[in-house]
Amino acid sequence: MKSTIAAIHVAKKQLGLDEDTYRAKLEVITGKTSVKNMTEAEREKVLNVFRSEGFKPKADRRPNGRLKLSGRFAGKLQALWIAGWNLGIFDHRDDAALEAFVKRQTGLDAVRFCRDAVDARKAIEALKAILAREGGVDWTVNNLAQDFTQTDGHRVARAQWRKLGGAPADFWPVVTDLIDFDVLHRDFSSQQWIEVMNALGKRIRAAKKAGAQ
Repeated sequence: MKSTIAAIHVAKKQLGLDEDTYRAKLEVITGKTSVKNMTEAEREKVLNVFRSEGFKPKADRRPNGRLKLSGRFAGKLQALWIAGWNLGIFDHRDDAALEAFVKRQTGLDAVRFCRDAVDARKAIEALKAILAREGGVDWTVNNLAQDFTQTDGHRVARAQWRKLGGAPADFWPVVTDLIDFDVLHRDFSSQQWIEVMNALGKRIRAAKKAGAQ
């Protein structure tokens, strides 16, 4: 409780809110003018609004001091970028490399491509095009296919397996073994696909490094 109250007070100062404006905002957001009278959920709601208005808490910074990407599109963009890294397309997986790439491709800065829907789509489509062209990821939607084949994790892992020169028949035995599941298992969670993509990514980067030597 104390941590969220403290964070709200930091946000008030960071956003330059005078007392009247601050109280008015609290009332609009929760119907209450004092954070002490709010539930924890209401305080989190206030913090979410303040973040959307530019509040950057220390927790949003990485150890090197750089701001973490935030906003409702950040997760998708980061997932696509890391998929490209695991396909051996990108040399670095960090946010700074993602920001630089998107700015080169679209002219968008991090705040815009993480928060604005139209700009985010431009950045997302630019990344998907790169993954398709250079990584062989098939984004085609097939409504008649089984659901698990239409997940991003499956699409990227398939492309990774092709890049490694693996036989199609060996794909499922390998990926189910990576997460210690029965070979007939198909209902992978997003986290399980991430584990698979990271494991295959290590193989791809090792092969790329060996080829460069």
